[in-house]
Amino acid sequence: MDFNAILHLVRDDFASVDACIHEQLKSRVPLVSEVGRYIVQSGGKRLRPLVTLLAARACGYRDGNAHVVMAGVIEMLHTATLLHDDVVDESGLRRGRATVNAHWGNSTAVLVGDYLVARAFQMIASLKSQDVFDIMSDSTCVIAEGEVLQLINQHDPDTTEERYLEVIHGKTAKMFEAAAECAAALSNPVHREAMATYARHLGAAFQIIDDVLDYTSSAKVMGKNVGDDLAEGKPTLPLIQAMKIAAPAEANMVREAIRSGGLEHLQEIIQLVQDCGALDYSLARAKAESDAAIAALNTLEESIWRDALVDLAREALARNH
Repeated sequence: MDFNAILHLVRDDFASVDACIHEQLKSRVPLVSEVGRYIVQSGGKRLRPLVTLLAARACGYRDGNAHVVMAGVIEMLHTATLLHDDVVDESGLRRGRATVNAHWGNSTAVLVGDYLVARAFQMIASLKSQDVFDIMSDSTCVIAEGEVLQLINQHDPDTTEERYLEVIHGKTAKMFEAAAECAAALSNPVHREAMATYARHLGAAFQIIDDVLDYTSSAKVMGKNVGDDLAEGKPTLPLIQAMKIAAPAEANMVREAIRSGGLEHLQEIIQLVQDCGALDYSLARAKAESDAAIAALNTLEESIWRDALVDLAREALARNH
């Protein structure tokens, strides 16, 4: 199945998720609802709630709407992190549209993000599952720590691959992991570990590919500015590997760009990353994560839902935005 076929498989569930989110975005403060709708309706792949829905079905969930509520929780928490990320990164463009902070200002973006977190935990409480509450409370702490770790690594050209992987586990993979593990907890807890492992590796593969695309795609395709990672001084895997294998003068050029966050040599650095083998290395690391995700599904019974999770891990490698 390609990505559209995977989405089609849970189209009815996704319609229910959309209705759930719209209901939860209602607020007595109109600005909260307006901004919430703006960011939630701005497109995006919505991979995390998709993982929740597929994982629940793959684990045997058939009746009720707890999986729909859980998918809504994941999407709202992810949206909150995007609002806060864009303020921290001073981003002006996301998914091809102006960010909330660019449109309404930093204060609005931060406070509406806080509202979405609070609303999401109200939804978690409504599920009356101690397992889900434990998973999500632990996960949100790890995600916040991942963002702080990224801030510490920012403008540090000595960031190692290990530190980079620690960051992406917190800021990206952990939300995927929580999405799948909660789905299993609500469906068949015996599959919690398998689902968590699958989604953790899927999230890592997704983020590595995202970092590769910063040097291979375009602003029109990605919906964000090319070179944003470099402009923010983020030492992502393609840059870390390029500094390892490039000639000393070229490696120093990358180091100085990370340290200063400057784009003076952006085109030269893009060319270097493309030519030196750093992208091939990064793609191989992403494939290893995707393979590990697929291997984790071996304990599940065969089903169209498990097949969709396998294909989703493969699609993570093939995307161009």
